Amino acid sequence: MTHEEKEYFRRTLTLMLDGISNNGKATIAELSAEGDKLADSTDWASSETLRSMACRLRDREHKMIRKIHEALQRIEEDTYGICEECGEPISTARLRARPVTTLCVECKSLQEEGESRGS
Repeated sequence: MTHEEKEYFRRTLTLMLDGISNNGKATIAELSAEGDKLADSTDWASSETLRSMACRLRDREHKMIRKIHEALQRIEEDTYGICEECGEPISTARLRARPVTTLCVECKSLQEEGESRGS
C-alpha cells in the first residue's frame, strides 16, 4: 500500500470517528432536552422507545469506534490492508467500502458461509 493510500484511509477513518463523536453529542443533547417536554404516559412510552433505540445505536457506534481505533493502529503498524486470515492484501475497493475490515472478500465469504451453516 502506498503512502498516499495510507493517508487516504487514515483521513477517512478519522472523519468517521469525528462523525460518530458528533452524532453522539447531538443524541445526548436531544435526549436531555426531551425529558422536560413529556405531557402524558403515551409521550413517555414513546420517548422510552426512542431512548432504547438511541442506546442500541450508541452501542453499535461504540463498537465501531473500537474498530476504527484498531484500524488506525494497523496503519501505524503497517499491517493495514492485510487479511488477518490468509495474509493476502485486501483490495482497495473493499477497504474503500469498509475501511475497518480485517478480512479479504474471499475470507469474509468463507466466514459468512460458516456462520450460515451454524459453525
